[in-house]
Amino acid sequence: MTVNVSEERVAAPVLPVKRVVLEVVNFALVGGSGVAVNFLVFNVLLHGLHRPAMAATVPASLVAMGTNYLGFRYFTYRDRAARTRRQIVLFFVFSALGVAVESGLFYAGYHGLGLDGPFESNAVKALSIVLASAFRFGVYRTWVFQHEEPGAPGPGRGAT
Repeated sequence: MTVNVSEERVAAPVLPVKRVVLEVVNFALVGGSGVAVNFLVFNVLLHGLHRPAMAATVPASLVAMGTNYLGFRYFTYRDRAARTRRQIVLFFVFSALGVAVESGLFYAGYHGLGLDGPFESNAVKALSIVLASAFRFGVYRTWVFQHEEPGAPGPGRGAT
């Protein structure tokens, strides 16, 4: 009789719907920490240091973008293809587009609609983050943190 004492475990197949739901939950956890960083930096700059609104929202979004990369790479999408220059470049390109979307929406609400009080500015910031996050979720899962197909040429594998 042979006993397999291998450390390997075969993962049970995960239904596609369950996989997407789990991915959304993990994305929300990492994104939530990024939102906390975003709001913290934003409020310190805007209300604490009295910087102009756009000089507060853009750096806050950029700092959150950096922290989110680590969370997405090592938590949400840890099962995806290994880190490559392409993945990093795509993440920051799409994140920059997300910052542009977020900043444009914030500008429209803060300056265009005059929602510039402490409560209103945070509400506009929150709405702009939510809308930009929907964009980010779609592009991160589709183009940045792709599933590596078994046997397909990929990072570290030469095409034959």
